Amino acid sequence: MTNHRVINFNAGPAALPVAALERARDEMLDFANSGMSVMEHSHRGKEYGAVHEEAVSLLRKLLDVPEDYHVLFLQGGASQQFAMVPMNLLPVGRSADYVLTGAWSEKALAEAKLVGTTRVAATTAKEGKYTRVPTQRELELDGGAAYVHITSNNTIFGTQWFYVPETGTVPLAADMSSDFLWRKFDVRRFGLVYAGAQKNVGPSGVVVVIVRKDLVEAGRKDIPKIFRYATHAADNSLYNTPPTFSIYMIRNVLSLTAEAGGLEGVEKTNREKGRVLYGCIDKLAAFYRCPVEVGSRSLMNVVFRLPTPELEERFVAEAKKAGMVGLKGHRSVGGIRASIYNAVGLDAVRTLVSFMESFAAKNG
Repeated sequence: MTNHRVINFNAGPAALPVAALERARDEMLDFANSGMSVMEHSHRGKEYGAVHEEAVSLLRKLLDVPEDYHVLFLQGGASQQFAMVPMNLLPVGRSADYVLTGAWSEKALAEAKLVGTTRVAATTAKEGKYTRVPTQRELELDGGAAYVHITSNNTIFGTQWFYVPETGTVPLAADMSSDFLWRKFDVRRFGLVYAGAQKNVGPSGVVVVIVRKDLVEAGRKDIPKIFRYATHAADNSLYNTPPTFSIYMIRNVLSLTAEAGGLEGVEKTNREKGRVLYGCIDKLAAFYRCPVEVGSRSLMNVVFRLPTPELEERFVAEAKKAGMVGLKGHRSVGGIRASIYNAVGLDAVRTLVSFMESFAAKNG
């Protein structure tokens, strides 16, 4: 393995497990003794088919996905799902509830408005910024809504849902793009979840969709076939050519997760990473400031500010010299953002904390 790999804190595409990359490297030119790369195989051939089925099976096992749910691998990313969810699940004459907790939930709502009737069930925006997620009591839900939509983790503002909202008989749809598989969750609490793979699960180019079969069957038929969940469910995500290499990489990542004992250990490590990093921020509160309320602090995207923008620029530049990249905050909010997804280890977070302590001592 090369000795030149940096510590990658990018928000997405994000760090991948080295072992998953090494497996891809070793199989790149000759996959399964076939004499060619997995990228060159037909998506309908047995070699790729085995990878596809293994990825689906591993995901079902890790999350205990019930048999009455489909597991789909689709193209277009989460942004396409912003449109596909209402196109499939929002019939004429019904309304959908959206909970606004950041930029991506705003984008999801904007797409849904083009499809049908929507309403905002709650928002935590304050002066254009989001510093927390709403409590259950703050959700003003419509009992007759077609579905309720949330964004479980907010990459830009660094907030995260740590509870699953109660929505009664109304299906809950969740964009889990930036915290999917950070821990195990009860799939039965949701009607549909979707997640762009490029944070915790694999490379860009594919989105994972887990959706209840009855919702798929009842989905609208007056939309193009390519945008119907039913079309992809009927053909096991092989209706058209899928992003085969991205799904292959998902298989590699999920296989490693299963070999390591599943998601319980993943959650334990993620919580410890958050404890260490937020502990440093709070300990050095005279220099570092996290704008997020404690109960909503994301364990995936840790955002914080320094005393001045100039110091933030210096922080990013010196961190890069020290072998840490991807720490600049989103252009819309500035500041610092450390994305500590599953593949970013505890040692990497400790290295960042050591740098933060040294930087504060020199510049405070």
